[in-house]
Amino acid sequence: MKSAQEDAYLEFVTARAKAMYRSAYVLAAGDTHLAEDLVQETLGRMYVHWKRVARADNPVAYAQTVLVRTFLSLRRRRSTGERPLGMVPDRATSGPDTALRLALLDALAQLPPRDRAVLLLRYWEDRSIEETAQMLRLSSSAVRSQGTRALGRLRALLGDSLADLVPH
Repeated sequence: MKSAQEDAYLEFVTARAKAMYRSAYVLAAGDTHLAEDLVQETLGRMYVHWKRVARADNPVAYAQTVLVRTFLSLRRRRSTGERPLGMVPDRATSGPDTALRLALLDALAQLPPRDRAVLLLRYWEDRSIEETAQMLRLSSSAVRSQGTRALGRLRALLGDSLADLVPH
């Protein structure tokens, strides 16, 4: 890679890595190691095709698409049956929304990967239905119906106890 292109890539990574990690963390339902792997894989793919990515209208959207597709692809081909038994945070968390955040991450972890991807793109990343459909290679109506079903599943998992977790 040429020096100017490499500088542009490094600038992109510096500016977007934290936001990509936050998205990956939500997709991975709180699994920090999987989130790190997803970001690393995405950045590796971006590096290989950086010349083409840099010419794209929106490299950030391109990176988000690669991240989500990498997550879905990894979930499809994951052959290990290894599952964590409990959540142990890497560092102590504090603040008024800690219980709410943990309850939400636990509920998201119980959803299928594609449901998590739809919810992430629509509500965390605030993408339109059309953008979400394009990123996931689905029709707009499929995104709408899958989003509605995913929200219903999430509500069923969270139940009425969610109101107890929200500070008044």
